[in-house]
Amino acid sequence: MTARPAERTREREVGRARARKEDAHLVTGQTRWTDNISVPGMLHMAVLRSPMAHARIDRVDAAPALERPGVVAAFTGRDLAGGLAPLPCVWPVTDDIVMPDHPPVAVGEVRYAGDPVAVVVARDRYAAADALEAVDVDYTPLEPVLDLEAALAEGAPLVHADKGTNRCYVWPLTTGEDWEPVRDRADVVVSRRFRQQRLVPNAMEPRAVVVTPIAASGEYTLHSATQIPHILRLLLAKVTGIPEQKLRVIAPDVGGGFGSKLQVYGEEAVALAVARALGRPVKWTESRSEGYLATHHGRGQIQDVRIAATREGRLLGLKVDLLADMGAYLMLITPGTPLLGAFMYPAIYKMDAYAFTCTGVFTTRTPTDAYRGAGRPEATFAIERVMDELAAELGMDPLDLRRRNWIGHDEFPYTSIAGLTYDSGDYEAATDKALTLFGYEGMRAEQQERVRRGDPVRLGIGISTYTEMCGVAPSRVLGDLRYAAGGWEAAGVRLLPTGKAEVVTGTSPHGQGHVTCWSQIAADVLGVPFEDVEVVHGDTRAAPQGMDTYGSRSLVVGGTAVHEAARKVVEKARRIAAHLLEAGEDDLDFAEGVFSVKGSPEARRTIQEIAFDAFSSHDLPEGMEPTLHAGHVVDPDEFSYPHGTHLCAVDVDTETGRTRIRSYVCVDDVGRVVNPVIVEGQVHGGLAQGIGQALYEEAVYDADGNLTSGTMADYLVPSAVDLPEFTTERTETPATTNPLGVKGVGEAGTIASTPAVVNAVVDALRPLGVTDVPMPCTPERVWRAIRQARGGEGGPAQTGNGEDRPPQTGNGEGGPPPAGRPEGAEPTDGRAAGPGGEGPA
Repeated sequence: MTARPAERTREREVGRARARKEDAHLVTGQTRWTDNISVPGMLHMAVLRSPMAHARIDRVDAAPALERPGVVAAFTGRDLAGGLAPLPCVWPVTDDIVMPDHPPVAVGEVRYAGDPVAVVVARDRYAAADALEAVDVDYTPLEPVLDLEAALAEGAPLVHADKGTNRCYVWPLTTGEDWEPVRDRADVVVSRRFRQQRLVPNAMEPRAVVVTPIAASGEYTLHSATQIPHILRLLLAKVTGIPEQKLRVIAPDVGGGFGSKLQVYGEEAVALAVARALGRPVKWTESRSEGYLATHHGRGQIQDVRIAATREGRLLGLKVDLLADMGAYLMLITPGTPLLGAFMYPAIYKMDAYAFTCTGVFTTRTPTDAYRGAGRPEATFAIERVMDELAAELGMDPLDLRRRNWIGHDEFPYTSIAGLTYDSGDYEAATDKALTLFGYEGMRAEQQERVRRGDPVRLGIGISTYTEMCGVAPSRVLGDLRYAAGGWEAAGVRLLPTGKAEVVTGTSPHGQGHVTCWSQIAADVLGVPFEDVEVVHGDTRAAPQGMDTYGSRSLVVGGTAVHEAARKVVEKARRIAAHLLEAGEDDLDFAEGVFSVKGSPEARRTIQEIAFDAFSSHDLPEGMEPTLHAGHVVDPDEFSYPHGTHLCAVDVDTETGRTRIRSYVCVDDVGRVVNPVIVEGQVHGGLAQGIGQALYEEAVYDADGNLTSGTMADYLVPSAVDLPEFTTERTETPATTNPLGVKGVGEAGTIASTPAVVNAVVDALRPLGVTDVPMPCTPERVWRAIRQARGGEGGPAQTGNGEDRPPQTGNGEGGPPPAGRPEGAEPTDGRAAGPGGEGPA
């Protein structure tokens, strides 16, 4: 029986800066990555990928690979087609969406560079990889489809000829007043085209899968570096025909995901099929260069944005026309990803009209899907950039324009023009704190002084006042949006006979610190020590219910499920305690893990003692089960809405185009904070990825559809030396939609930072006539934008990336034609915008 603990006053765990429990085994190398797993008799799989963006497969002969040393088997797409259904897309966003079949290994035609063509299985990884060169494939090249607008033109080459179109869907959203009359009565209408370049996720751990068949029972255990073990199990059962109860999916330690592992990949399905065919364990781990080709990409959009306002700066309406690059196929949630931002373009601002249309377009490039923020970074970028452009048109400070239009702290709950009900927030408080930390007025004064003296290094100040929609839920809303699954989450809590606690969660972490935070939540509710809580996750047999981890939903939904399950355990324990103490349940106080009789505090029993009482079951209330555990499933009533203000100062050298972030201040409001250390880490990581998009990262394709930035030597991921010291602070307005008051933090830094940085770059150059620099704002692109604004050379060179146009004025009219690049400069596919804005009506 557990000894009664000494009298003490417990410090609340929620809000405490606990070191992460997870870190001990991560930093000492005692991790269990998927690629670390080795099973007796294990074979290794390698995938032959198309070197062409679009081609007919005339012949595939895998037989020569069988003659290579160590090779056990080889399969073509036709060999595997009989046992594998097409890969799933679970978000058919419209009734008439075009949804082509997506074979795990191509049959008949390849549609992007990296499309799988054949599979070789050998006794070791290197033998399998070497044998790929023996597979004989004949291709007939077909015309690639790269330009989003040209793809929709009559007579354009088709990615899927049998569908007769490259248009995947058209999805509209119109709320409030009609756009046209609002536009007509506006004093100012500003139009801009923004480009969201493709991004390649770069998780620390590449994708990997190990399949172990158990012949006697017909069962399969699949280890995968995935964010979604529960969803993966369900959908792989459908793709392979293996009964779901015979398939166990385990996500062991997973080294990052950022959305790239929110996917059901062909390699996972093929590994299952190969293990089933051979009756042997099979492993596949992608190489880093393979990941650039075959892991889904993020972003990839053209945004045409119009904003209407009065001369005094009151917003009247917003119109967004979006072209979204689907890539060659629809993966798990490809069509819905841009629509996650549809409701966020109006952001924190009040207006009378909102019109949004998204057109999905097929291209012969790697499929796109969710990447950190999934639709909301794109929306925040567009509205925060165009707010700066409107402020410039009106001659206003961009911060003053925002203040005139945002939702006041006394107006919550507030239903936005897009139909979302924001439950709580205080944009004024977050902004005021950020301005103080940043030294805004001093920065503006220095900026003007540099302009006055003609300093070649200009100071730019960027602002981003954002909110985001996260905590993916509720199920009924997701159903209205035609998403196939719900937004619920499950958890279980059990007190073991020794008084230790186990939390079983349906969320599946890949670096977020769930074990630590869930321990803190459970410890507070149960009144047990933090050290006495263990968390079980990522295994569909140990944690059979769950909807996994993405969209900053884990704490808001999964953490709430843990909280509620623990409360149920306390109520079960209360019933036993009342029976043992011969008191009514309402006559008991519960504090710091101890039940005591009101007015007789010496009559007491700890919840850990009651755990043993339940196990021994010698004296339980009538009908009471002899365990102390409970489960809970949360299906939230509303999304969660973190917000904040990010301020960025950059030095831009107008002679070289080099940009250096001098100061970055962010004040985020993520509701109640469970662990400040983890929040800080999430914000820092998010900032790195958002700054990466603004200044460094881009997936670049040539005119033939080949990925030319397919290695870390070509695709620039910012390192620690490329990033500034961040000043991070918080305000706190608790959420009213969950008992923890939490809002989510995993994507906030990425969503807010990109427009803050680009606004800063443009702000530095605006006195020179520059109104846009396309992302990433590389030195060359900055240099070209300055040259063009001065009337010199510097137009963009075309690289076939598909979104390039002659420089645009604010009215959408073509600018000067592309000109040559400076001596020694690298080619670019960027577009430097000229001055414009529709201006006063």
